[in-house]
Amino acid sequence: MAASRAVRVITEVGAVDRPFDYALSDALAHCGVGDRVRVNFHNRSVRGWVLEDVAPRDELKIVTKWLGYGPPASLLALLGWASERWYSPLSRFLISSSPKRLVTTLPTAPSALALTSSVQATALDVEPGMWQFAPTSDPISLILGAYERTRERPGSLLVLVPTESWATRLRGRLEQRGLMVASGETEWDRMRVGWPVIVGARGAALAPAPLLAGAVIIDADDDAFRSEATPTWDSLTMLRERCRRDDAPLWATSMIPSPAMIGGGPLHVASDIAAGWPHVVVVDRRNSDPRDGVLSRAALDRAHRALTGDAPIAVVVILQRLGSGRLFACRKCGELARCAQCGQPEEEMGELLCCRDRHQLRENFCASCGSTNLRKVRVGVSSIAKDVSAQLSQPVSEITAQSDTSTLLSRVVVGTEAVWQRVRHCEVVIFVDFDQYLLAPRASARRAAITAVGKAGRLVGARRTGGGEVVIQTRRGDDSVVAALKNGDFRDVMDEDEQTAKLLGLAPYGAVAHVSGQGAASFVAQLEGGSVSAYENEQGFELRAATLGDLTSSLRGVERPQGRVRVAID
Repeated sequence: MAASRAVRVITEVGAVDRPFDYALSDALAHCGVGDRVRVNFHNRSVRGWVLEDVAPRDELKIVTKWLGYGPPASLLALLGWASERWYSPLSRFLISSSPKRLVTTLPTAPSALALTSSVQATALDVEPGMWQFAPTSDPISLILGAYERTRERPGSLLVLVPTESWATRLRGRLEQRGLMVASGETEWDRMRVGWPVIVGARGAALAPAPLLAGAVIIDADDDAFRSEATPTWDSLTMLRERCRRDDAPLWATSMIPSPAMIGGGPLHVASDIAAGWPHVVVVDRRNSDPRDGVLSRAALDRAHRALTGDAPIAVVVILQRLGSGRLFACRKCGELARCAQCGQPEEEMGELLCCRDRHQLRENFCASCGSTNLRKVRVGVSSIAKDVSAQLSQPVSEITAQSDTSTLLSRVVVGTEAVWQRVRHCEVVIFVDFDQYLLAPRASARRAAITAVGKAGRLVGARRTGGGEVVIQTRRGDDSVVAALKNGDFRDVMDEDEQTAKLLGLAPYGAVAHVSGQGAASFVAQLEGGSVSAYENEQGFELRAATLGDLTSSLRGVERPQGRVRVAID
C-alpha cells in the first residue's frame, strides 16, 4: 500500500542536479516544504531538501529521517532562479540558505517596534533606489529611514554591509536605538521566523526570511559582495531579484556606482559629495629624488606631523599587491614601463619586456627617455615595513589577511587592504604605490582605485570636517582618476566606464562568463555555432553573449565533460 504522502527531494550531491521522489511515513507527516531530510540515494545515506509535494506511488523509497528546518518554501523559487542565473547546482544555494547545525524548533518573531522620537529625528527619509553617497557618510541614518518606511509592512528589513566585522558593529548601533536585530549563523532560527531586522555581509542576501519588507545594501559595488568560489553570485543582483519577487523597496549605495549598478534604475546623487571625500595629496614620484626611500619626502613630512599627535594609530601605509608581475620604472625620468598598445604594465620575459597579453616584445629600455636603467618597483609588505620603520624611526605593525587579529597595533601600521578590518581611525593614510591599482589588469581597476581612497577616507575623516589626509604616491600624476580624487568629482570617470561597458559588451550591456579547468576546451567546443562567442586566454576561455538569457540558456544546453570545469558568470 502506498504511503499517504510523497515529496520531491533534491540531495546535496551536486553532480546530480535533479530531484527524486520519496514517500513519507506517518511519523514524518510534519515534514514541510524546504525542510532538511535524510534519504537513501543509490545505497548511500545523504542529506537533502523537500522541494514540493507529489502524488504518492507504490515503488517510492521512504524518507529515512527528518533533520530539521531548512529555507522557507517562499525562498525556493528564488534559489531555483539563482541556480539558473549563475549556472550552479541548486543544492549549492540551498546549502548557503540552510543552518550549519540542525534546527528543530523555531522561536516566535517579535513585532517591529516604533522608533523613539529622538532616534526618528536622525532617520534619513529618501526614496528607494540606487544612491551615490560620499564614503564618510554615516549609513545609519539611511538604514533608520528605511526601517521607518517599512516597519508596518509584513516581513524583515534586510541590511547588508561588506564585512562581518562591520555587520557586528552595525548591529550594536541599531540595538542601541531600540531595533530588534538578528545576525550571524547562531541566529539562523530568528531569521527563519522573520525577525524585524536582519544584518549581515554577503551571505545574508540568502538569509532564510520568509518575506522581505525591504532591503538596504551599503557599498553595493564592493568586491566583498561577489563570491569568488563557484557559484560566483553577487549580493546586489540577488537582492534586486528578491525584492522584485516580494514587492519590497531596495536602497543601494555606492561611492562610485558601476554601470551594472546604475543599470538597475535611475541614480540618485546625495548633496555635497565632494566635501564628504578626504583631502587627497598626490605625490608624483617621477619628480622625486631617486635617493628617497619607499616614502617620499612629502609623505614623510605628513607622517611625522601625524606622529606628534596623540592618536593611538597615527599612520597607515597601504600596499596593494595585484598579479605576479612587478612594475618597472625608469631611474632617470621615473616613467613606468607600459605596453604601447594596451597601456598595461610590462614585465620581464627573459631579457625582454612585454605586457601580460604579449602584445609586443621589446628591449629593456625606457620608451619615454631611452634610458636603459630600469629598476623593479619594490613589492612586499614585510620589506616595505622595514623601510618605513627605518624612515620614521618607529616600530611598525604588519597587517595582512593572515595576521593575528588579537595583537596590539603600533602607531604605524603597514599592510594590505586587510587594514580596513582592523583600523578604525588614523591621522594619515599613505598609498605607497597607487599604480598597482591604476594598472591592475581588470575592467574595474579605476573604480577599485577610487573605492580604496574612499575607504581610507573613512579612517582619516572628511575634508568638510578638517579630517586627516590621504597621500597617494604615483608615477601617473596626469591620470584622470588622480585628477578626480583631488577634486572629488567622478562624473567623467563614471561616464567613461559606461562608454567602456557599452563598447566591450560588459554588464548591463552584455553577458560574460569565464570557463577554466581541465575540461574547459571540450566544454566550450560544444558552444560553437550558437549565440555565444568564445575567446581563449591564459586562464581558460572567455564567453560573451548579447544577453544574459542567451548565455545561460546556451550553458544549460551543454553536457558537462568528465574533466573539472569552473564556470564563473559576471
